[in-house]
Amino acid sequence: MIIVENLTKQFGNQILLEHVGFQINPAERIGLVGRNGHGKTTLLRILVGEESYESGSVVIPKHYRVGYVRQKISFSKHTVLEEGMAGLQENERDHYWKVEKVLAGLGFSENDMRCRPEELSAGFQVRLNLTKALVFEPDLLLLDEPTNYLDILSIRWIERFLQNWPRELIVVTHDRTFMDSVVTHIMGIHRRNIRKIYGTTEKYYDQIVQDEQVYERTRLKDERRRKEIEQFINRFRAKARLANLVQSRIKTLSRIEKRRKLYPIKALDFSFRSRPLEGREVLQAKAVCFSYHTDHQILKDFSLTVSSRDRICVVGKNGKGKTTLLKLLAGVLLPQKGTIHYNPGVVKGIFDPGNVAGLLEPRTVEEEILSAHPDVSRQMARNICGAMMFEGDDALKKIGVLSGGEKSRVLLGKILATPVNLLILDEPTNHLDMDSSDALLAAIDNFDGAVIMVTHNEMLLHAVAERLVVFQNSRVDVLDGTYQYFLDSVGWEPEKASLEALSKKCGQRNTKKELRRRRSRLISERARILRPLAQRMTAVEQDIEMKEDRIKVLCDAMSAASTGRDATEIIEISKAMHACTADVDRLYEELEKVMSLIEEKNADFEEQFKRLDQQTASEGVPDRSKPQPFMR
Repeated sequence: MIIVENLTKQFGNQILLEHVGFQINPAERIGLVGRNGHGKTTLLRILVGEESYESGSVVIPKHYRVGYVRQKISFSKHTVLEEGMAGLQENERDHYWKVEKVLAGLGFSENDMRCRPEELSAGFQVRLNLTKALVFEPDLLLLDEPTNYLDILSIRWIERFLQNWPRELIVVTHDRTFMDSVVTHIMGIHRRNIRKIYGTTEKYYDQIVQDEQVYERTRLKDERRRKEIEQFINRFRAKARLANLVQSRIKTLSRIEKRRKLYPIKALDFSFRSRPLEGREVLQAKAVCFSYHTDHQILKDFSLTVSSRDRICVVGKNGKGKTTLLKLLAGVLLPQKGTIHYNPGVVKGIFDPGNVAGLLEPRTVEEEILSAHPDVSRQMARNICGAMMFEGDDALKKIGVLSGGEKSRVLLGKILATPVNLLILDEPTNHLDMDSSDALLAAIDNFDGAVIMVTHNEMLLHAVAERLVVFQNSRVDVLDGTYQYFLDSVGWEPEKASLEALSKKCGQRNTKKELRRRRSRLISERARILRPLAQRMTAVEQDIEMKEDRIKVLCDAMSAASTGRDATEIIEISKAMHACTADVDRLYEELEKVMSLIEEKNADFEEQFKRLDQQTASEGVPDRSKPQPFMR
């Protein structure tokens, strides 16, 4: 247990924490939340002993170990194994086998352990950083933004790992879905104070809003009462016969606590400027091929049609080509084969974290916003600066002194300054806190144009995605449907492979009850996966029927228009027929994909049932799910 009492921390004139207190109890997993710059990382550094404080106390039991996994990753050893050993305690510096065991548990092969840490993917670099903390055998594990720069599979792996963490944990992350799935408690830094509750981020923020509403009502009520008492005292102070009543009111007045008015908290609040677009299609990519090296092709015969209100999310492991695809669609890169045709009226707003290098360091934030578009006035630039939390003199800060997160907000501000009808966003929530991520989600939801976005944030994926581009198994597939539909119908292959490997590893002799349970689970799983596919197939077939009926109506209308020689109507009907025919072609392609997927999944389940039947026979367990012969 750790006990913090009456803690105050400030930098210069800025007070981050003021007389705060809390305690961390055994086996609590705590999510630490708060706006950027409000002291989350500072608090972690205080707990680990790397940061001083002005007053108060931090009580940590003797021999209680704290492991700290920082945002910044830096390695100094020649191999992964040596780097992992750097985390061992002084008296265990040669216990390499302890590190090997943890590395193997985190998915490292023997070859991985011999390679240089810098050669690892971002996901495995975070795992190596985690290894150094784990071999230290901490009682309290501190994680500062562990999901930054990780792909979605690495994030899901760390999520499962932390759900089974047996001791104390504090995690800082902007990914609300990740945090809620891992922690037991939320602890928030708000108005220089700290509050801890049992439950999720939603429960915490609801409680904060409710408490501040109660506080404000009480403050206004107390103010009215104070004024009434003061008026009474001033009115009757000179009257001797009411002296006792006046003295009583003065005592009452001294007992009423004078509450400070809550100061407004700056929040990221913005909307994208939409530009009207004539036509239904924004862009069309046909048979696009691209590679950086001849032996590794990132895209092969990739096709995608983007409509005016599409919400498309690009997902997959790091290094597979997601950012490359965005650069191709943005026109930053040109396809080596195939074509990308844009609607002539398309204006793109592109957010790429790599573009922070293009910000000019001598310029101020305001000057960068002004340079985004010719029609941006100084007042509009100031308004956008304020929306991006650069209020007042902060808008005059030079780009060169800004942090990475602040530079990302400047890039976002430049997009806000430009009327666009296509947003292309590459990991827009990196460096944004939870409140800012919520503001971005609201802005995307209200945007009138199309959105193509790369993100590993599952909250955004569930909220935004209506279509997906999935990089998996050396393929790039376009899937019409939500992220949940993808998880239910397709899923991530490494996770399925891990489950199968675990099943083989734990393949001891099964009891009759276990075999029946497995069959029941398999039947349920088959229904869960195939039912939405069958529903989608039915919906597509109905759409095809409707479109084909519409084409028949249009054909009749075309005959009538041709007879009447109405040129304008003939052109309009021709356009409508072309659009309907294109829709029918697209729907038939989707129907073919869904039917193939149903056949593939059916075959997979049949094989699983076959293996289970063979195992049931070898164990001598009767299969109760099939009719059994009558036995006397």
